[in-house]
Order: sequence, then C-alpha cells, then structure tokens
Amino acid sequence: MTTLEFQQVDVFSTTPFKGNPVAVVLAADSLTTEQMAAFASWTNLSETTFLLRPTSPEADYRVRIFTPQTELPFAGHPTLGSCHAWLTSGGRPRNETIVQECDIGLVPIRSEGERLAFVAPELRRSGPIDEALLSRVAHGLKISPSSIQASAWTDNGPGWLSVLLGSREEVLALEPDYASLAGLSIGVIGPWNPATDGTEAQFEVRAFVMSAGVNEDPVTGSLNAGLAQWLIGEGRAPQHYIASQGARLDRSGRVYIDLEEDKIWIGGATITRITGTLQV
Repeated sequence: MTTLEFQQVDVFSTTPFKGNPVAVVLAADSLTTEQMAAFASWTNLSETTFLLRPTSPEADYRVRIFTPQTELPFAGHPTLGSCHAWLTSGGRPRNETIVQECDIGLVPIRSEGERLAFVAPELRRSGPIDEALLSRVAHGLKISPSSIQASAWTDNGPGWLSVLLGSREEVLALEPDYASLAGLSIGVIGPWNPATDGTEAQFEVRAFVMSAGVNEDPVTGSLNAGLAQWLIGEGRAPQHYIASQGARLDRSGRVYIDLEEDKIWIGGATITRITGTLQV
C-alpha cells in the first residue's frame, strides 16, 4: 500500500466552500494512469490533479488533470489549486515566476498577494462557430439565436466554445437541456449592469461541461482565460475586469483578469480546506 500527501483546495473564492474545490495528490509519480483515473472518478469533483516530477528543465513541477471521466491537457482552477498545494507542501520555485508543466505546455504562475494567477495559454482553436453548431447551442440553452450577441471558439484544451449574451440576468436565467448538448463544453458570459447589479464584478459567467461529464462547473479558470482572450482581443471587455461565476450553484467565485503587455493573467484566491493522506 502506498501513502501519499493529499490536499483539497478551494479556488476562486475567499468565502469558505464558495469557490471550486480541487483534489490534489502530491508526489504522485508512483501512481499509474489507471489509479489516477480511478481516484478522480471516486472523488467525483470536477477535477482531481496529481503532482509529478517535471520532464522539462524549465518547469518547477508537472501536473496531470483528471475529471471523473477523462484527462484534460489544461484546466484553470486545478492549475491554481495545484500550485497552491505545491507551495504549501514546501515547493520552492527556481525563479520569481513559478512554471507548471502540463499537457498543453509550460504555464507561468505568479503570486499576487492573497491570490495566485496564471498566464492564459495560447488558444488551440479560435474564430467563428459553425452556424449549425451555434443553432444547436442556442436550442440546448433554450434561448433564441438572436439573443446571442457574439460567439467564438475559445478552446485552450477542454474544447470551449463561448457565447456572449446581453446581460447578467440572461446568463443567470439559463436552464439548459443538458442532454441535447452532450459532448460540448460551452461558456456563457454577459455583462453586469452597474445600476442594478453593482460594481463588484463586470461580467457573469457560466460553464457547461458535458464533454467532461459535468453539467455545470462552479468557477472555471480555463474558460475565463479563453473568454478574456476573445473579448479583450475584440474590444468587448476592458483590459482589467472581474468575472463572477457560480451564483446558480450557490457559489461566489471571483476571477481577476489583467492584461499586462502581451499576457493575460487569470487570478483568484486559493485556500486549502482539507489536508490528509491518500492510501492506494
């Protein structure tokens, strides 16, 4: 029997149990892919990660990311949660910027006081969405195609395609037909109205990840990264903003977006809620 250090980290919220949890297994090099997949299925969290020795000389550590059904090349809240667990377990970066290795490549991460932030990775797919697919998305979201203000592929690994609605209210009102959206990863975003919604955030986001066996993800770093690249790139969002996510799931996620020079940083709070050991 193998005993490994384990943490469960709450990401993207400073309020206990209101962010997105990720299970992190440290020094997991002894585990097989099958053991990793079995544990991720057992935790039944949106993602479970395994920290490993890096294979790149530039990386501080390597991570593998699993949903209950599949392995992902990259995901946002697992990136921040894994980095937090690595740091709190004694990890020391080679330089001021931490470098995570994952299947999508090397991801820079930095400390921002009480938050960690990662650089949005290059999109694997961008550009317009096929009209037939967009019609399927509108049907599955139970909205009129005319209520979609803009749309684009925002895929940085999980397969995201995204749509912009006219308001936070429209985003929160969605009651998708998940079965009709099987196999898709859909991001939906809409602006806050300062007069009625306040100024704590500027956009509301929801993430429907049927492709990974998760109907709705509470707070999603990879999606927010892709959304920021799309919306800032098209001038539809400012260079610095806060996205709110998770309200329909009784969460209070906050994702901090900052464009600096040619990099978009995606930041949020990271707090360990559970520590212990895993026996395999």
